[in-house]
Amino acid sequence: MLGHAYEILLAGTMIVLGILIIVSIVRSVLGPGISDRVIAVNMIGTIIIMLIAILSLYLDENYLVDVCLIYAMISFLGVVVLCKVYTGVYLQRKNMKANLGAVADNLRNQEEAAGERAAEAAGESLTGASAAKAAGERAEEAEASKKAGRKAAEDASARNGDPENSGSADPEPKTNAARQKEVQ
Repeated sequence: MLGHAYEILLAGTMIVLGILIIVSIVRSVLGPGISDRVIAVNMIGTIIIMLIAILSLYLDENYLVDVCLIYAMISFLGVVVLCKVYTGVYLQRKNMKANLGAVADNLRNQEEAAGERAAEAAGESLTGASAAKAAGERAEEAEASKKAGRKAAEDASARNGDPENSGSADPEPKTNAARQKEVQ
């Protein structure tokens, strides 16, 4: 009688673990994040280890415990590799966005410096029309360097395959002429 109840308990436990594997597979497919998927895959491995151990008891086969231990080591290594890949991808994306941010900051700094130089030149040595002409030339130079910088940022983001950052780095930059008017 006790042996029969023991077999029912083991069979019921295997059914519950099978249902938990299905739930974990659903979680690993749906996500929402990569860390959720890695944890779900780790949980599937752990549940399979428990199933093998229960089968070892149910079938009275001792060699299945060795299989269980080997599977535990392989599952652990698999999760470590998944975490390493996930960490590498995350850091690569973070670094790429940081580099694009640095390009945008550099462009803004160049524009500000060109505007300040134009304002100083207009105030110190040049008067009237010649100051406006010099400021216009510097503004054109700054605009050309800004376009070249944006093109470089777009090329870099296209090479790295990030469609999110493939547009311009600064959506509505002020022109040097607008900054010069603000200074005056």
